[in-house]
Amino acid sequence: MAASPSYELVPGWEQLPAAYTHLDVSGLGVDSHDRVYVLTRMQPRVLVYEPDGTFAGTFGEGLFTERTHGLTVGPDDAVYCVDDGSHTVRKFRPDGTLVMTIGVAGVAADTGYDPVADGLYARLLTIKRAGPPFNRPTNLAVAPNGDLYVTDGYGNARVHHFTPAGRLVHSWGEPGSGPGQFRLPHGICVCPHGRVLVADRENDRVQVFGLDGAFKEEWTHVQRPTQVCMDRHGLVFVSELAWLPGQRSFRRGVVGCYEPARVSIMDQRGEVLARLGTEHAEAPGSFWAPHALCVDSQGDLYVGEVAWTFTVGGTAQPLPQGFHTLQKFKRQ
Repeated sequence: MAASPSYELVPGWEQLPAAYTHLDVSGLGVDSHDRVYVLTRMQPRVLVYEPDGTFAGTFGEGLFTERTHGLTVGPDDAVYCVDDGSHTVRKFRPDGTLVMTIGVAGVAADTGYDPVADGLYARLLTIKRAGPPFNRPTNLAVAPNGDLYVTDGYGNARVHHFTPAGRLVHSWGEPGSGPGQFRLPHGICVCPHGRVLVADRENDRVQVFGLDGAFKEEWTHVQRPTQVCMDRHGLVFVSELAWLPGQRSFRRGVVGCYEPARVSIMDQRGEVLARLGTEHAEAPGSFWAPHALCVDSQGDLYVGEVAWTFTVGGTAQPLPQGFHTLQKFKRQ
């Protein structure tokens, strides 16, 4: 087993100018210069920071809905933003120039999904069939050859594989909890050796596939995984939402007690090396609703949270003003 890594919180890293605000951080990515790209809600846009937290700019104002969901920076520093509210994936140059859109804004695939059913569990049960792209997509990963893999998502139960130009190659997945089935495929990572890791959120697992969608294995020692990423040394990071008493998992049934949110750090076999977070969600270095992850060239970890969205539906008590939604952890 690899040595257990350790991380130290960098307090006050984000230097957000007074003219801007954000509550939730739904997506994170880092480019070849270790600039950090932050996709937000409540004033949805992309914020850009230097490695030391200095504000470097913004783009995307007026393009996104309040349901921004994922951000990925490709090897060429292209920035991909997934917006589940508009059923689209947008590709930008690093300066914010929009160069490609996959999907038609406002047009959802027909899967039977009922967005007004009472509660997430009930809404996911309304997905009767897998559909084409997209119905509320969630995240995107770039393969070593430049191909794109998209999880789709809240209103679908699929992973879609596209060429770099946005042409659909194939899709896999269907509603359910068996191998290759999904209940909210939420995060995705394509590893350099060709495995695809999918955070199957409401099934409490990470599923592992080949590039062709062939099922390999599942990791079930996670809870409500939202995103998965890998650093240059092969460490795998998984962000995991809290479970609250009375909520229902598709794999585990009704949850009996509070299970705090966390970030798990694993090797490539899925063995847990370390975990970040405590039962005190409001404490610096802990989490309430970790949703986005990225790791820079130095091995430093960034975690974005959607704590405000997570409380809107009455799933928890209101959070105090100033509750952290973006934290940096320095690799020791």
